[in-house]
Amino acid sequence: MKILVDADGCPVVKLAVRIAQEYNLDIMLVKNYSHNIDDPYATIITVDKSRDSADFYIVNKSEKNDIIVTQDYGLAAMALSKGALCINQNGFIISSRNIDGLLARRHFNQELRRKHKQYSKFKKRNPLADQQFEKNFKALIEEYL
Repeated sequence: MKILVDADGCPVVKLAVRIAQEYNLDIMLVKNYSHNIDDPYATIITVDKSRDSADFYIVNKSEKNDIIVTQDYGLAAMALSKGALCINQNGFIISSRNIDGLLARRHFNQELRRKHKQYSKFKKRNPLADQQFEKNFKALIEEYL
């Protein structure tokens, strides 16, 4: 088992690295060259800035029971098809049971934005989100170790 993080814009990179270190697991932070991430424990992978470069790298490197940290449902769908486990930055487990609904909702929201009928308003991240991520991330690791 290894952990792969879609690190561009991910608010839990440091937390994920700390937890990986606690469990003595390899962790790979995949980012494009416009982001500066440095960590002595993690393997840092820098990919091209083109769209989906990090996603394709992560999918190509993922194996059964690897854990993928991402908020990208497209990446999660591809990783799930390889038998990987997925969790988002809020600790929500993305699985084969819920991915179809998540992708459908993403498509629906894209259509609304395209028609200018809805705009995304992201809420400010709070400490509870980090706690939820830590709890569920550790549970996922322990379940599949």
